Amino acid sequence: MAHELYTRTNQKLFFAGLALESLRKAEAGEAMNAQALVQAEREAVLFHLYGAVLGLCHEVAGYYKLAEAGAPRLDLLLNQAVLQTSPTPELAELMEIAQQPESWLARLLDAYSALFQPPQAPKTAKVDPALPLITAVSVGEEPVPLGHGELESWRQQLKQLVLRYRESLSEC
Repeated sequence: MAHELYTRTNQKLFFAGLALESLRKAEAGEAMNAQALVQAEREAVLFHLYGAVLGLCHEVAGYYKLAEAGAPRLDLLLNQAVLQTSPTPELAELMEIAQQPESWLARLLDAYSALFQPPQAPKTAKVDPALPLITAVSVGEEPVPLGHGELESWRQQLKQLVLRYRESLSEC
């Protein structure tokens, strides 16, 4: 493999595509361990998409020769301190996208960080002996797990961003 920064981004996008294909097959499958396969592939897609965004940030930081070019996590590159010391339009745009809660990047970062949270028991209503035995209780919405379509959409948006950044960063 060449030792160019863009190769890591390309590799992570490719790996995310492979994991997405496996996720699609797992979602359609009826294997006894289908639920485990779906969760494993979903986590693999998130891992590789996060790595691809980090790889893109490494490309940008390397192009501008930023001191943070080797940062191992996105939060070390996408923060106000880095933008103040070395303003770059690409990192500023990525940070702006990440700060919009409904954007694909913000959702990707939230989903990725959720991978490192311990499991939590579902919330249940307190039982009062004076209440009737059967009651309708709403304890909050269950989060809908990420599906193949949404993850593929994030991958496509990231690929478009990569291509656009590479066009602007190329030296003619």
